Amino acid sequence: MVCFWPVPTPACSAPMPAMNAADRLEVFRRLAEINPSPRTELRYSTPFELLVAVTLSAQATDVGVNKATARLFPVANTPAAILALGEDGLKEHIRTIGLFNSKAKNVIATCRILLEQHGGEVPQTRAALEALPGVGRKTANVVLNTAFGQPTMAVDTHIFRVSNRTGLAPGKTPLAVEKALLKRVPADYLLDAHHWLILHGRYTCRARSPLCAECPVVDLCRWTGRKARLQGTGA
Repeated sequence: MVCFWPVPTPACSAPMPAMNAADRLEVFRRLAEINPSPRTELRYSTPFELLVAVTLSAQATDVGVNKATARLFPVANTPAAILALGEDGLKEHIRTIGLFNSKAKNVIATCRILLEQHGGEVPQTRAALEALPGVGRKTANVVLNTAFGQPTMAVDTHIFRVSNRTGLAPGKTPLAVEKALLKRVPADYLLDAHHWLILHGRYTCRARSPLCAECPVVDLCRWTGRKARLQGTGA
C-alpha cells in the first residue's frame, strides 16, 4: 500500500499504474497551455530573498511566508542586513510563522556562511546549498530551479501526491518521485514542470477533496477514485 506522503490522502491506496510517454506529454502540453509562464507564489526579488523565503516556508503556507517577508525584506534583504538584525531581531519579523525560533537560527547561520564563504552571494550548486543550515534537497532544488533556471524537481507534498495519484511518476519516497520525474517529464517542459505540478496539486488535485470535475487532465489520470468524484459520490 502507498500513502501519499506525509499524509494519506484521500486514503492509502494501491500504487496507480504509470502513465505512458504519450499521456505524460499531453499532461504537460495542457498544463503549459493553461499557464504558459508558471511562477512560484513566494514573493522575492533576488536569489537571497528566495532562499530565505523557501527556508521559512517549511511547514508554513506561502501566504503566511509572504506576510512575514513583506515585513522583513524592506528592513533587511541581504545577508549583512539580516545579520545586523541579530537572531532576536529577525524573530520579531517572522514570529507569525511556525517554527520561527529554529528558522531564525538557521537563517542567521546561513547569512554568516554566505558572507564568509560565498562573498555574500547564493551559491549555484546543490552541494553548497545543502551545506547551509536548514537547507535540504527540496529547498536547494527550488532555489536552483527558480532563481538560477536549472531543470531540478523539488518534490513537496503536492508534487508527491500528484505524481502518485495520477500515475505520472509513482514512487514510495520523495527522492524516488524526483528521480522518476526527471526521467519522465518531456525535456521541453522540464524547467517549468516543478511549478505546474505544485499549482495543480495545490488548487486542483487537492489532498482530501480533489476537483476532478475541473481537472484539465482527468481523462489521462490513472487514479481509480476519479470516476466517483466525477459522479459526485467521492469522499
